[in-house]
Amino acid sequence: MPSSKPNATFALRLNTFVLRLSRNWLRIALVILGFYVSLPWAAPTLMKLGLTGPGMTLYRLYSPFCHQFAFRSFFLYGEQAAYPRYNAGSPLTPFEAYAADLPDFAPSRVHAIGGRIGDIYSFTPGFQFAARDFVGNERMGYKLTLCERDISTYLALFIGGLIYSHPQVRRRLRPVPIYIYIILGVLPIALDGFSQMLGYPPFGLWPERETLPIFRVVTGGLFGFMNAWLGFPYLELSFNETRQQVEAKLARAGIYL
Repeated sequence: MPSSKPNATFALRLNTFVLRLSRNWLRIALVILGFYVSLPWAAPTLMKLGLTGPGMTLYRLYSPFCHQFAFRSFFLYGEQAAYPRYNAGSPLTPFEAYAADLPDFAPSRVHAIGGRIGDIYSFTPGFQFAARDFVGNERMGYKLTLCERDISTYLALFIGGLIYSHPQVRRRLRPVPIYIYIILGVLPIALDGFSQMLGYPPFGLWPERETLPIFRVVTGGLFGFMNAWLGFPYLELSFNETRQQVEAKLARAGIYL
């Protein structure tokens, strides 16, 4: 009959891992979030320093998680911090004024995926893909790897996690009521985002509008902070329950960690 010792050893290691995870989950989450919100700022810095290989690697790593449109992203080391489109109503020089002088956005250029770019004042697929691929230059600076709304969302989520890590906050804070989460977290970002998206092709339900960077920052920040308020307390309750169950199981075996 095979010995049960290997199975017991595996079970002990598994329970030890789960116990450590349940005790340190918040620290682990904050480290991961910290890296995730820091690397978008590293990419333009690497590009500015001439380290284009590592910089482009970061852009590619983040590309599945964000549209990365240059006209909806913050830039570092350039003439402006952002380059909104002409119809955003921003006092900043519009993106099209810069794009008109760039070969990347030449009207006759054919993008490998989006097709012919055409008029840069039109929201064509070719223009969108070109804006996604364009990372910046010496004059404009270099964009972050996440758009304005996404970087605000994850930064607010990270800051919310840091606030929650304070012992008194962690003991007392309960998950945000769902109606507050919807009103302050979901509705602003949904209204701002969908009212913009539905004005563009193929929908065209109303005249095209482009959101100002400040609205992207505010709505993304609210969404991130509300997710922190909702998610972290629920995770705390779940991991506390798991920790108590594992500790009780190990205690019955005479093991105290």
